[in-house]
Amino acid sequence: MKPRFWQSWSIGTRMIFITMLPVVFLFASLIGYSWFSHRAQVAEELAERGRILARALAETSEYNVISGNLSDLRLTINGLVQSDKSIYRIDVMDTNHKPAISVASQFAVRAEPHFYEAPINKQVIWVNLFSDNGAPHVSGPSDTKPPTQPAEVVGWVRVTMSPTNMLAKQMRRFQIEVAMAALALAVSGALAWFLARSLTLPLRASIGALRKIRGGDYRSDLPVTTGGEIGELQESIAEMSLALDQSKQHLENKVDERTRDLVASRNEALKADADKRKLIQKVNSIVEDERKSIAIEIHDELNASLIAARLESQSILRLAGQAGEGAAIEQIKQKSQAITKLTLDLYASGRRLVRRLRPEVLDMLGLHGAVEEMMRHYGSDSGCRFDFHSEGDFSHLENELAISAYRIIQEALSNVIKHAIATHVQVSLTLSAAVLHIEVADNGAGFDVAGASAGIGIIGMRERVYALGGTIGFASDANGTVVAIALPLGAPSAVS
Repeated sequence: MKPRFWQSWSIGTRMIFITMLPVVFLFASLIGYSWFSHRAQVAEELAERGRILARALAETSEYNVISGNLSDLRLTINGLVQSDKSIYRIDVMDTNHKPAISVASQFAVRAEPHFYEAPINKQVIWVNLFSDNGAPHVSGPSDTKPPTQPAEVVGWVRVTMSPTNMLAKQMRRFQIEVAMAALALAVSGALAWFLARSLTLPLRASIGALRKIRGGDYRSDLPVTTGGEIGELQESIAEMSLALDQSKQHLENKVDERTRDLVASRNEALKADADKRKLIQKVNSIVEDERKSIAIEIHDELNASLIAARLESQSILRLAGQAGEGAAIEQIKQKSQAITKLTLDLYASGRRLVRRLRPEVLDMLGLHGAVEEMMRHYGSDSGCRFDFHSEGDFSHLENELAISAYRIIQEALSNVIKHAIATHVQVSLTLSAAVLHIEVADNGAGFDVAGASAGIGIIGMRERVYALGGTIGFASDANGTVVAIALPLGAPSAVS
């Protein structure tokens, strides 16, 4: 994942960063190089001086070491140590590296971890004072060098250097270099800040103008304060502000005109919707009246005829019993019994049809008892468990509202039985001061509320609810479905 911490930076910060990054890198590189070069210079100079001092002292100390005149050698070494503050210690040792003379500096603070040694050699040169014929040797050209004996080591000179004094000098130079580099860095930073500010101030003014335009103030006078791309941007914003203001005026005029048309259309739609609701309510009222009429006819005429047919069949059965025995008589008895059973079944079917067309229990027991009776009927036929919960007094509920609520619950339970594959259904009725709340919940398979097309049953429920000025909502998932309905008690009555 690529780091993008700079994305939240402002343009000014980015400009300063872009400008100062190479400057800071160059500053750090120069400071680092200067520091290490000064230290390397000190180390090289100390090494060279240490080797030179060790060799020089070894060459000049031969006579003093051989003759044992160490006091003069000490004075010489002491003067040398006092005059050169870069010397930490000088030791003159015998052939076994046992110190014979040790002189330490009073000015040096610390010593280098390594030292420089040189051997003190005893040189023996043979000089032949006679020529080959026995005559004394005279000066003259000679092609041969006198033989020398191998050097004999008679002692050692050890020089230990101290970098303190030289480091102090180099540190003063380094501090001067750092100060000059820091001054250059500060000047570069000030220049970068000035350049960034010359860029950010016009941009801030442009952003402020754009925010005003976004807030609806299109008359934003933005002066052109700089050149280049920023100046072109300011000029474009000013031109855009003027064009947007003109477009706004034109659009407001169109919006006002369109608003007047929409208000008129809305009023017509509201009027049409109100008429539609009244018509639906009237249709529902007519349907209920027709159902009531059909139920009365079935109850008063068909059931009465079925009762009369049953009584006649029973009379035939009694007469056949008085006529004696015979195959024909037995057949008459069987036919009479079949007619009696058929009339009883037809009578029961008529009673059920009457209850569906016009639930008598709604008139006798009210909405609460009618819903309980309906749930007992559905429970006995479907094998699903039904629970009923109610709150409030339903005895004073208007007849039309009670019938609509009954039909809505009937349709909801019918949908559950047909489609939900549920094992448990909960029905709740809550009557408040102004609203009748109905809730039907099941644990069935559910359905897609947004994607599924509404069936006739759901459409009928919605139309009944909307006709009464109520609301209906569906919530469904894999765990079941909940139908929530609210019906106002002051629902408008149907038009005549």
